[in-house]
Amino acid sequence: MVELTSESIDTALSDNENKRRMAEEKHREEEEILENAKPMAERIEELTTQLKQEWLDAKPIRDHESIAKEYAERFDLNLSDAKKQLFTYPEKYEIQGNDVPSIVRKMRKHRRTLKGQNKKDFTKSIDNLIDAYGDYLYKCADSIYWVRKYKKPLMQMTNNEEHLRKLNSITDEVSKRDVIDILCKYWEADLNMKGLPYGKEYSKLSKEMKVHKRAYKKILKDTVIGNSTREVIKKSILKSVCEHPGISSREIHDLLPRKLYDRTSPSIIAKLAKDQNITSVDGAYYKINDDIKKNIWAYTAAFIDSDGYITMDKNHNPRVGLVATGTRGRAFMMEMHKSLGCGRLHLDQKSPQDTRPVNRLNFYSSDDVKKILTKCRPHFRMKGPNADVLLELIKIKKENKKEDWYKGRKEELFKLMKYHNHKDNDRFQWNEWDIDINNINKLIDNSKMEW
Repeated sequence: MVELTSESIDTALSDNENKRRMAEEKHREEEEILENAKPMAERIEELTTQLKQEWLDAKPIRDHESIAKEYAERFDLNLSDAKKQLFTYPEKYEIQGNDVPSIVRKMRKHRRTLKGQNKKDFTKSIDNLIDAYGDYLYKCADSIYWVRKYKKPLMQMTNNEEHLRKLNSITDEVSKRDVIDILCKYWEADLNMKGLPYGKEYSKLSKEMKVHKRAYKKILKDTVIGNSTREVIKKSILKSVCEHPGISSREIHDLLPRKLYDRTSPSIIAKLAKDQNITSVDGAYYKINDDIKKNIWAYTAAFIDSDGYITMDKNHNPRVGLVATGTRGRAFMMEMHKSLGCGRLHLDQKSPQDTRPVNRLNFYSSDDVKKILTKCRPHFRMKGPNADVLLELIKIKKENKKEDWYKGRKEELFKLMKYHNHKDNDRFQWNEWDIDINNINKLIDNSKMEW
C-alpha cells in the first residue's frame, strides 16, 4: 500500500499542471501555424483559379463537351467535377420569390406616394438594390467562361438576367462563334468612334453598332433555355411541317438527325404533332408558318383578293369567305380558322364541276364580318370597295334602322356590291338588277360613312 503524503500530492498536481500548460502551448502553436498557412492556402487557391482561367482564355472556341473533357484531363478531375467548375452559374436573384426588376418597378410606383425625406430615403434604397443587381449581372457574365474575354462589349448590350441565362445555355461551337463575332464587331466600331467628331463616319459607325446589337438580341431570342429531347423533337417537327406542307410523320422521322431519330418513331411524332395543334388531313401535316401569323391580316386580305369573296345576299346580309380545293386546301382552311379565331368551316363540299372537293371558311355574323374587314381593309388591293360597302351596311343596320333613308340606302349598297363584283364582266346584264352604270358614282358619293 502506497502512503499518500502532502509532498506526493503536490508533486502529482504539479505534473498535471505542466501537462496542461504544454497542451495549451502546443494548441497555440498549431493555431499559429494554421493562421500563417491560411493566407498561403488562399494565395494557392487564387493562383490555381487564375491558372485555370488563363488556360480557358487561351483555348479556341469549342463545344461544351469537348472543353469539359480537356479541362478534366488537364487539371486531373473527373468529368462531373470539371463540368461543375466550368458551368457553374449564379442562382437566380430573387427576393421572396420576386425578381429584382419587378420589385424595382413596384418600389418606383410606391415612391410616387411619398414626400420629403421619406422619398429621398426610399430612392436611396432603390438605388442600392439596382447597384446590387448590377453586381449580380456582372458576376453572371463573369461566370460564362467562353465570353469572359469580351465582357466589356457584352455589358454594353444592355443585358438583363434572362439574356445572360440564355447566353449561358449556349453550348455549341457555331453559336458561340456567332456571338463572339458580333461582340468583336461591336467593340471595334465602338473603339473607332472614340475621339471622332459627330459626322458621316461617326453616324456610320453608330448604325453599325445598332445592327450588331440587334443581331445579338436575335440570337438570344432564338435560344431556348433547358430544351429537353422532347422539346427539341417538337421543334424539329414544327420546322419540318412549315417547310414541307403535306409531309407525313414517317417523312418527318426520316428528316430527324440520328441522335433524335433513334429516340422517337412515326407514331410518337404523330402524337407530338397533335399536341402542338398541327393540322392533320389523311396523315398529311400542315401548319401556317410564323411569318404568315405575324402578318395574318395582310395574308388574309391577299387571300380574299385572289381566292375569296365579299358580297351581300338578296336579303342584304353580309357575306365574306375564303375558298380552297383539295386536301391541301382543306388543311389550309382549318389552319386559317384556328389563326383567325372566327368563321364557320364547310369542308369537302362537292364542286359544281365535280372535280376536287371545295373547302370554305365563311363569315356570316355581322361581328365576324366587321372584324375581318376592319383588320384586312388596309391590305386589300382589289376588294377594298367591296369591304367599304359591307362595313357601311353593318353600320347603318346597327345605328340607322329608323331613319327615312335607311331602306333606300340598303338598296343602293346592294347595287354597289353587284357593280364591284361584276364591273369587269362585259356580258353582265345590269338592267336585270336595275343598275344604271352611268350613275354609279352618285351611289358611291351617297355614302353614310366618314372614312
